[in-house]
Amino acid sequence: MFLKHMMPDLFKTIAFRLTLWYAGIFSVSSCVAFALFYFLATQTLQEQIDRDLLEKARYFSTVIQRNGIMGASKLAIIEAQAAGEKKIFFRLLYPSGEVFASSHMSYWKDISVDHGALNTLSQTKGHVFKTWLIKPNDQKVRVLYSFVAVNVILQTGVAMDFQSQFMSAFKTVFMVAMGFIIIFSAASGLFLSKKALSGVKAITGTANSISGTNLEKRVPETGNQDELDLLAVTFNRMLDRIEELVKSIREMSDNIAHDLKSPITRIRGFAEIALVNMDDIDNYRGMAANTIEESDRLLDMINTMLVISKAEAGEGEFLYKPMNLSAMVQEACELFVPVAEDKCIDFTYEVADHVQINADSKMLQRAFSNLLDNALKYTNDKGRVHVDLRKDLDGFIDIRVADTGPGIDSVYFEKIFERFYRAESSRTSPGTGLGLSFARTIAREHKGNLVVASQLGKGTVFSMRLPYRNTQII
Repeated sequence: MFLKHMMPDLFKTIAFRLTLWYAGIFSVSSCVAFALFYFLATQTLQEQIDRDLLEKARYFSTVIQRNGIMGASKLAIIEAQAAGEKKIFFRLLYPSGEVFASSHMSYWKDISVDHGALNTLSQTKGHVFKTWLIKPNDQKVRVLYSFVAVNVILQTGVAMDFQSQFMSAFKTVFMVAMGFIIIFSAASGLFLSKKALSGVKAITGTANSISGTNLEKRVPETGNQDELDLLAVTFNRMLDRIEELVKSIREMSDNIAHDLKSPITRIRGFAEIALVNMDDIDNYRGMAANTIEESDRLLDMINTMLVISKAEAGEGEFLYKPMNLSAMVQEACELFVPVAEDKCIDFTYEVADHVQINADSKMLQRAFSNLLDNALKYTNDKGRVHVDLRKDLDGFIDIRVADTGPGIDSVYFEKIFERFYRAESSRTSPGTGLGLSFARTIAREHKGNLVVASQLGKGTVFSMRLPYRNTQII
């Protein structure tokens, strides 16, 4: 049962496929090399046989010139006996194909005169080679037709035993060598693929060992700067981001639980008080008003979270229209003047006239109001808050909100923009921890940004930068 489940997985592995490819390519290459060697060897052997036959024809031609036809006939018998009558034969023919002299032909009786070769020879006046196959032993014979005198044609043939022996030996060597090559290439391919994929195995092992509570493990990096090392580096960076995200989610969950607990507890307390004081109608009205107020806080928190989440997911529902940014900033500042007066804060603002941009006016007004609310909330009595709106030379509008509050440590410059993050020093003040996250999200949706500059004990400056000619966001 175990093998039944394991075998399909083995065939699907990259190591198996690489081994198969390596063995296949190596085997095909070896076959091509063997075939090329076989072709060259057989061609060389055949050319050697052809040269020997031509040498015999030239020798016969010389003998005929010196000793006549009878001398050639005797030479044919002597040459065949000397070489072996089963190795070579000679025939002397007229151009018509009639045999008038030959060596002993009992072994070569199956080889007839090829009249097609004679016709070709008569036209070319050169020589013609033919290859015969003698049954039943499938013995190959190389036959030459050549003029050795004016009307005398020599037909001579030699058994290609050496070539046949070579082919037989070559086939044996080929089969043994190919078997060894296939086994060797498969073993080498498996070893190399395992070696090459060892980094992938390490990554897989690390990924399998990671759980929600164990995000500290990392894939070892070799430093070779190869593809697998770059994969390990990328995987480790991904794990770093996941670990930061999980940590952020945990912190956010804790903050959500803390911030939601307070209004829900107050709503429950109002309900309990109302049950205890059932006869006091005025008390009922007060409890109902407080319950509505706390419910509105919860709804506002939930709506803000939804706006941020949709905007970050690229699904924000924003309505961009031309608006007077100068008027919006000035009206918001005027609304917060009474709050500043209550704390004896020196609240001033300088706003450039007639700054027009394309924006969602409600969202932008709410984001700017959050900045003003934070500045006035965390500035001590008799402190100072200043707002100014100006155009930069690089095509951006800069809305700056500066205060003389306690300041922010530089290590928290990015942390304060996370949802529900509130420093311990600010938890005594009312708020949800969503204001700055919301403001930055809105600024970025308008193709701008929200940044902070601060020094502990010297105050903070929030700068909302928005593109002046931002028609591309419509």
